[in-house]
Amino acid sequence: MIQENRRSFIRKSLFGGVALGGMLGAPIEDAVAAASSNVNRSSRPSKLKITDMRYVTVEHMGRACSIIRLDTNQDIYGYGEVRDGGEVKHALMLKHLLLGQNPCNVEKLFRLVKPFGGHNRLGGGVSAVDMALWDLAGKAYGVPVWQLLGGKYRDEVRLYGDTFSDKDHDMIRSKVLARVEQGFTWLKMLRVFRLLEDVPGTQNPHKEGMLTDKGIALITDYLQMVREAVGDDMPLSADHFVGRNLDNMTRQAESLERVNLAWIEEPINWSQTEDLKALRQRIDTPIATGESMFARESFKILCDAQAVDYVHPDLATAGGILETKLIGDYAEDHGIKHVLHYAGTPVSFMANVHSAAATNNHRALEFHPDKEAYPRWANMVTTTGGHSLTKRGFAPIPEAPGLGVELNMEHIKTVLHRDDTSIFASTEQWNYL
Repeated sequence: MIQENRRSFIRKSLFGGVALGGMLGAPIEDAVAAASSNVNRSSRPSKLKITDMRYVTVEHMGRACSIIRLDTNQDIYGYGEVRDGGEVKHALMLKHLLLGQNPCNVEKLFRLVKPFGGHNRLGGGVSAVDMALWDLAGKAYGVPVWQLLGGKYRDEVRLYGDTFSDKDHDMIRSKVLARVEQGFTWLKMLRVFRLLEDVPGTQNPHKEGMLTDKGIALITDYLQMVREAVGDDMPLSADHFVGRNLDNMTRQAESLERVNLAWIEEPINWSQTEDLKALRQRIDTPIATGESMFARESFKILCDAQAVDYVHPDLATAGGILETKLIGDYAEDHGIKHVLHYAGTPVSFMANVHSAAATNNHRALEFHPDKEAYPRWANMVTTTGGHSLTKRGFAPIPEAPGLGVELNMEHIKTVLHRDDTSIFASTEQWNYL
């Protein structure tokens, strides 16, 4: 009697009084699916099977971005994105491992494909597959991806707006002020190396990669100009330095102390852990790194060594949605903050938003398109829950199932990359390796 009462209580409390009828003998996945008022009625999660992988490649910021689609034996599919500038073959080579598999077994399938990933763009295939699997799982169970990750810590994700550097100070001042007007509360200046191009006397002719005092002063004065334009309270970061070695970056960072940067990005190659650690001990300006690193194991080395202030993974290289969250969790345990590098389409953007929503230690997500470029970028998708992709420097957390976006194919056809204009064509040649 006690056991029967316990069963009755569990049924009522878990399923909110929904009558399951003949579902009581079914697999738990189907029972939960049937009980959920938001579940995709065309989906039986335990019976889902991956039947195909296809792709379309668009041009974004001058680079190829391939969006993959995992199809199933039911009326749902999932989207993922290969890292910007990467090759779609890194995803297609995984297709034979996925066919016939249940996409809801996300962690199992990630373990299956993870050995085929690598640093830089070599992580793009594994990461794209992971995004598509989470999108599928969310759609199958009728919940947003962040819910599957354990829930959300925030209702919106802060964006940091990028601006390309230029020697024209008036133009840059106007651009960063426009970013502030758009609502951004964090800015980053890209490609500061451009300031030294064709300027004599900025680099030491006898020591490759070493800047002269003139070169360092040029960069410092430029970033100080930006600081004065946006004010002291705005977090300001900088990327793409010249002379990424310990001695040179020590000199640059010391000069930049008066600018009060939120971080200097990739000051030394991430693989040079001891040099990064030494630099962090020498300077006061925080260090961020990680956009080219694959998988949590590589980030653990940096965190264990206390070599950085921010881990800065690119989700489309690092291994996808859950792996990027776990990187943030590990960093948090070591007193290190979490920010996200990003330069892709709205598909990978939404993958970042879901992962960031579920990561307690997250601080900000990179964002590129300015006001003029935004429509071309945003129109690649439509949101399935009616939410906006961005709203005055933030990304609202969607409530729609999966990633919460569908491709806008009419617009996609206008932004195809010139090197591959196929649209979800057959990839049967990748069914077997």
